[in-house]
Amino acid sequence: MEFSAVVRARRMVRNYDASRSVERAIIDDMLGLAIRAPSAGFSQGWHFLVLDTDESRELFWSTTTDPDSPTDRWQRGMRSAPALILAMSDKQAYLERYASPDKGWTDKDEARWPVPYWDIDTGMASLLILLSAVDHGLSSCFFGVPPEHQNATKSAFGIPPRMSVVGVISLGYGVPDPKSPSLKRGRRGLDEVVSYQSMTD
Repeated sequence: MEFSAVVRARRMVRNYDASRSVERAIIDDMLGLAIRAPSAGFSQGWHFLVLDTDESRELFWSTTTDPDSPTDRWQRGMRSAPALILAMSDKQAYLERYASPDKGWTDKDEARWPVPYWDIDTGMASLLILLSAVDHGLSSCFFGVPPEHQNATKSAFGIPPRMSVVGVISLGYGVPDPKSPSLKRGRRGLDEVVSYQSMTD
């Protein structure tokens, strides 16, 4: 597909054909594109954990959801995804990289960073996965792990404490699902979000 067509076709899909798995070769190809994302200082402080077995996905859902809460439509749909990719960032990799001689900082003070580039870079890599999914004829959705389940998720999958789970990408072959009510807000136009040279009220 042409790049503009891929971008315009991308959607957050929350319901999948559970009977169709995603080949690991395809996932590897997608992740091979993801690591082409930009990263500050070429730190590349990201890591991706693929859950594509029934056992690993069930462990994820049992770890990140409340067993006493009823299963809603969102959860039923997302549980049908045959693959989940946990996108993680490593802040320490950035602090260490910028303390290297070629960067010139003499310490690893997090206050030097105006925004958390470790999370931003992982987010950009995740977007490449979402776009690659479209190019492969797949559907996907990016969602977060609630703060109260972050530590349990790390423990369940042996994720080092220094890593942060920035988000999760569900992946599979999408099936029809009701559109998100949020779409009723409409897409903001360029005249609302773009300014040249200066911003005025």
